[in-house]
Amino acid sequence: MPAWPTHLFVYGTLLSGDTGAGGRAQRDRLAREARVVGSGTVRGRLYHLGRYPGLALDDGESEFVHGELLELKTPATTLAWLDDYEGIVPGNHPHNEYERRTIEVTLASGEHVTAWGYVYRLPTVEKPLIANGRWLDRG
Repeated sequence: MPAWPTHLFVYGTLLSGDTGAGGRAQRDRLAREARVVGSGTVRGRLYHLGRYPGLALDDGESEFVHGELLELKTPATTLAWLDDYEGIVPGNHPHNEYERRTIEVTLASGEHVTAWGYVYRLPTVEKPLIANGRWLDRG
């Protein structure tokens, strides 16, 4: 695993196919700063948090979150503004909804890639589950 992954897994408002107003400027900027590698999945569950989703990781065998794997041209620069967009306050702040961490993404080819991902870190007990794991096809 590289010391600093150059890939990012997106699964919600940052997906290239999302047409919603939320995240539009960030999607446009990300399109300039990254290349779409392809579709991928992560073991976990996807929750509907209102205008955006949250990924809760799961090491189990049954549930997957579907998204895109991106290759970042300048990871440090892109991740800095993405952390801000995701509302991450440095220092493991207790009010952070997300944490950026490395996750394993499986591509359609079966290849596994280590990538950055924004993982929801608050309780999901009362959050609606998106059962199919697809933000753009959440029904």
